[in-house]
Amino acid sequence: MSAGVCPAPSFVPGSYRDRSARVFVAGDQVLRGLTAEAADVWQRLQPSGFWQQLTAAGQVVPTWESAAHQAWASAHGYSLVLQHERVPELSWPWEWSFSMLRDAALLQLSLLQRALPAGFDMADATPFNFQFRGANPQLIDTGSLRLRQQHGIWEGYRQFCEQFLAPLLLQSWKQVDFQPWLRGRMSGIPLRQLSGLLSWRDLLFRRGAFTHIWLHSRVAAAMQRRGGAEASASLSTQMILNNLQGLSTLLQSLKWNTVDSEWRDYYSTAEHAAAHEAEKSQFVRAACDRVQPQLTWDLGCNQGRFSRIAAEWGRVLALDADHAVIERLYCSLTAEPSDSLPRQRITPLVCNLADPSPAQGWRLSERGSLESRSRPQLVLCLALIHHLVIGHGLLLEDVIGWLAALHAPVVLEWVERTDPIIGSMLQQRRDVFVDYCFARLQVAVGRYFRIVAEQSLSGGSRRLLLLQPRDSAVRVQHD
Repeated sequence: MSAGVCPAPSFVPGSYRDRSARVFVAGDQVLRGLTAEAADVWQRLQPSGFWQQLTAAGQVVPTWESAAHQAWASAHGYSLVLQHERVPELSWPWEWSFSMLRDAALLQLSLLQRALPAGFDMADATPFNFQFRGANPQLIDTGSLRLRQQHGIWEGYRQFCEQFLAPLLLQSWKQVDFQPWLRGRMSGIPLRQLSGLLSWRDLLFRRGAFTHIWLHSRVAAAMQRRGGAEASASLSTQMILNNLQGLSTLLQSLKWNTVDSEWRDYYSTAEHAAAHEAEKSQFVRAACDRVQPQLTWDLGCNQGRFSRIAAEWGRVLALDADHAVIERLYCSLTAEPSDSLPRQRITPLVCNLADPSPAQGWRLSERGSLESRSRPQLVLCLALIHHLVIGHGLLLEDVIGWLAALHAPVVLEWVERTDPIIGSMLQQRRDVFVDYCFARLQVAVGRYFRIVAEQSLSGGSRRLLLLQPRDSAVRVQHD
């Protein structure tokens, strides 16, 4: 592409529901076309104290009017173009931990509680309206804000209960991970289905179960049978505010017991992890200094110790299949000041690399896969390969080929078969993993990478490698 030539705009597939405020992109620019009605809302919203408060608190994506591509937008029926600051890495609700989903839900309720007295409303109440910058949730769908009618209903109530409340109750009350449910049904958990999973004790004695789940599901069913006539019944602003406050109190009371996690206390119980931490930290720091990554993927991040090192250079996606360790990492980040470097730069996500988030939704383009949303400049793969090959049965050559397909330098930790952790993994299964040996690793690595640094860890059963992709434009200096 010639210098100075701007790519043609294109609509974002996942924004097709935003009829009056659809998102489109042009190169790195994220833009939103507003119809005449939506533009009128923006003209009233932008100078309001409510909007200024959200902007100052960093609770809404920075947004401004833009003349760029106005002619293109006008040709598609839009009167005004807004530009949003780009969110570097997108994530989906089924990749969030319990507290991440709850914080997004509380922000949704807080926004609406402040919008209503200011004369505004929100058209929907879905987690997809939010993204995380580091460990901080932020509203990205400014098009969901609209003018409040003097009397009306909260249209997003059912959506909030199915996509926020029901998954959180399932996790808190039944110890069932909500991520597979949301991944399997992006519209959330139907209230009648959740009601069927609750006991009569839950319905009678747990706060909110009867009102927001059982009664709500049956009232909605009755409305549907009668043609929806009752749906037009108006509610006062105060009645809606009272409901919002009740939901907020309920969410704040929810707790999740994470004692079942196998890896939550890894560093305090695994002797080898503590013994090698200093050596690994030094190696990771040296790799970051060589590569200078603006984005690092920390695969199998556990408590995020190495994510924090990488965050000194740029953003980090901290990925782990264990929901409990991601929950613990997120809570540790949110306990820090909101402007701390780790909290601003590290986004923890629940991600099973053997079964990662696929492309989903309409025409498989509404919600993109992890690799379509993010491209790392450095990959940390520490104490992970043996879990993928022996734990999940993946082929060693395939794992190395996948790492190579990321087109980024890799810090890889190899664990020999003599290591006690390998012995414990093979106690309960037949050892058919003939490909798990260092000689096969060398062949696979040599096909895609050059080894630019190598270090054996104390004890002799583990070693660290810094790998440079042969086809990468990024060059890592040799020792």
